[in-house]
Amino acid sequence: MGYRRRGRSSAPPPLPEAPPVTSMQRRLNAAVPYILILAVALPVSAFFYSYIQSVGGEFSFSFPRGDWAENIRKVLLWVFLPVIALSLIIWVGLVRRVQRVATFSFSRVHDARSLGLGLRARLVALPNALRVLAATAWLMALMGPELKKRQEIEETAKGIDIMIVLDVSGSMQARDMHPNRLEAAKRVIDEFISHRKTDRIGLVLFGKEAYWWSPLTLDYDALRTMLAGVRLGLVNPRGTAIGDAIGTALNRLRRSETKTKVIVLLTDGDNNAGMLMPRKAAQYAQTLNVKIYTVLLGVSGQTGRMPGGLLRSRFPVNPRLLEEIAAATGGTPYLAGDTSAMRNSFQRILDSLEKDRLPAKFEVSRTPIHNWFVGLGLIFLLLELLLTLTVFRRFP
Repeated sequence: MGYRRRGRSSAPPPLPEAPPVTSMQRRLNAAVPYILILAVALPVSAFFYSYIQSVGGEFSFSFPRGDWAENIRKVLLWVFLPVIALSLIIWVGLVRRVQRVATFSFSRVHDARSLGLGLRARLVALPNALRVLAATAWLMALMGPELKKRQEIEETAKGIDIMIVLDVSGSMQARDMHPNRLEAAKRVIDEFISHRKTDRIGLVLFGKEAYWWSPLTLDYDALRTMLAGVRLGLVNPRGTAIGDAIGTALNRLRRSETKTKVIVLLTDGDNNAGMLMPRKAAQYAQTLNVKIYTVLLGVSGQTGRMPGGLLRSRFPVNPRLLEEIAAATGGTPYLAGDTSAMRNSFQRILDSLEKDRLPAKFEVSRTPIHNWFVGLGLIFLLLELLLTLTVFRRFP
C-alpha cells in the first residue's frame, strides 16, 4: 500500500528588521499622554478665555479674602492639596496604570516591534488624559471659580434734572432767525434733548402767563413730540412773565431728589408781566440749589423782522436782568443773535452740565461659575468612558 508523500510546507516570509528605538523616541512615547492632555486642554481654555473677553469679565477664584491667617489656610486647602491630589491622579493614571494593564504576549517581541505603532496605538493614553482633565476641572470647581465684572454705577441716572423754560410770546415770531425765533429755538432744544441719555428733562412755556407743558421725564421721544407741537398762540402772547416762568419750573424741581437741578431759560424780551419778580424767583432758585442758565435771543440791534417782511418792531430786552438771574444761582448768561450762536450756547451749557456730574463709581460683581467646571468634568468623564468602551477597549 503506497502512501502520498507529504509536501514540504513553505516557511512564512521573514518580517523586516526592527528599527532601533532611540532614547529620544522613548522620551517622546513617555510624553505622549501629557501632549494629549495639552491638546485637549488648550482649545478648551482658548474658547473659555475668548468667552470671558467677549462678556468683558475677568476669571478669578474666590480667595484670598479676609485676614492673612485665613488666606493662608485657604491657600493650603484650595491650592496645595488640590495640586498634590492632581499630581497623584496623573501618576496613577498615566504611569502606574500602564504598568498594571495586561498586554498581549508575543513570542517574538522583535518582530512585533517592527510593525510600528498605528494612530490608535499612539492615542491609547487619550482616555486617561480625559480622566485627568475631568479631575482637574472638578478640583478647580472646588477652588471657587468666579466671573468678575467691573460695572460702572451710574450715579447720573438721577443726577441731573433740567427744566427748559421757553418764551412763546409774540416777539418770538420775529424772523431774524430762520424761519423765526421760536422755530429756531425748538430745533436747537430738540438737538439738545437728543444728546441726553440719563437726564430727566421737562418743559415750561410762558408768555403773559406761564404753563407747565411737560413733566420731568426720561421719555425723550414723547418730550420731542410735545416740543414739536409748541406754537405761537398756545399762551397769551401779549407779555413776558419771566419771574412766573422761573417759579413754575421751580415748583417742579423742588420735589426732585437729585443733587443737580438746572433751569435753561430762553427769552427774547424783558419781564413785563406776571406776579413773581424775576430777582425774587432767582433767590428762590438759589435757596433750592437750582442753577439757571439764561439765553437771550435776537439781541442783534434789538429788532426783529415781523411776518410780512416790511414792518420792523423794536422789542424791549434787558440783558442785565438775565445776567443777574444767572449770577445769583451759579449759572451762566448767554447771548444768541442767530441760530448758530444759540446752538453754541447750548453746547456750552452741555459742557457745564458734564462738569457738574458726579464722578463715576465702579463696583465689581462676582458670579460663581463652579458649575461650569463641574459640567466640563462630566463631559470629559463621559468621553473617557465612551472611548474606553469602544475604540480603546482592552482585551482581556
